[in-house]
Amino acid sequence: MTRHRVYSMSFGGLYPVYVTKVERKGRTVQELDQVIEWLTGYDASGLSAVRADGTDVEGFFAKAPALNPARHLIKGKICGVQIEEIEEETMREIRYLDKLVDELAKGRAMEKILRA
Repeated sequence: MTRHRVYSMSFGGLYPVYVTKVERKGRTVQELDQVIEWLTGYDASGLSAVRADGTDVEGFFAKAPALNPARHLIKGKICGVQIEEIEEETMREIRYLDKLVDELAKGRAMEKILRA
């Protein structure tokens, strides 16, 4: 199986793309961080560290302190693919994050994004 290019991207390089997307839609970096922390279990300092140290996306999810067990409640399509049908675990985690960022950018209420 071919390794996806996104796996080797630096999370610190991908993060500004997420920031731009949510800020363009009137959401804040703090809300973005809250969503990422909810999904992965990183705290603010841990998230800051992985952004700064060059951790790749695959390593970001592999080192995540506590992937949220409620993440399986994230359903729907992202990039034309049904999230529930993604078999490769790391790609599914990446798509969970993409879906949460999309929901944030679309103005969905934080309680619904965090599956509360």
